[in-house]
Amino acid sequence: MTQHYKTPVSALILIHTPDLQVLLLERADKAGFWQSVTGSIEAGETPYQAAIREVKEETGLDALAYDFQDWQASNIYEIYPHWRHRYAPGVTENTEHLFGLCLPSAMAVTLAPDEHTRYEWLDWREAAKKVFSWTNVDALRRMGEKHNLVLSGTNMIGIQSNQL
Repeated sequence: MTQHYKTPVSALILIHTPDLQVLLLERADKAGFWQSVTGSIEAGETPYQAAIREVKEETGLDALAYDFQDWQASNIYEIYPHWRHRYAPGVTENTEHLFGLCLPSAMAVTLAPDEHTRYEWLDWREAAKKVFSWTNVDALRRMGEKHNLVLSGTNMIGIQSNQL
């Protein structure tokens, strides 16, 4: 039997409106864990293709029907030890590529119930206080900077000095 390992490359898609309302999803496997759309690439996929697929799977939205952008940015983070068995031996880091999806307004989405239980639209600064991962906070910070806004007072636990 051949062991199939996850590829340590993923996509994070920040879904937002022009007035910077941000869609957050609560994970089904961990109550209180809020995040943007995320997911690993599958065999033969590019991060761009994975991002489009993940948006469809997790929200029911067609990313290409809206303003979908590859931000040409990524973060590298340490994979939690309890998830490392999913990856090839010795793999300890994941590269997460950042994308943005601007919708004309906040809208209802169709969740994948095995992945998420609830969603909320929040002001981008409130979203930054609610998300769990520092990479999600970083994506929100980058979005704010694109609009000449600054994110302050947010906990960015896990950022190493070479990632600032």
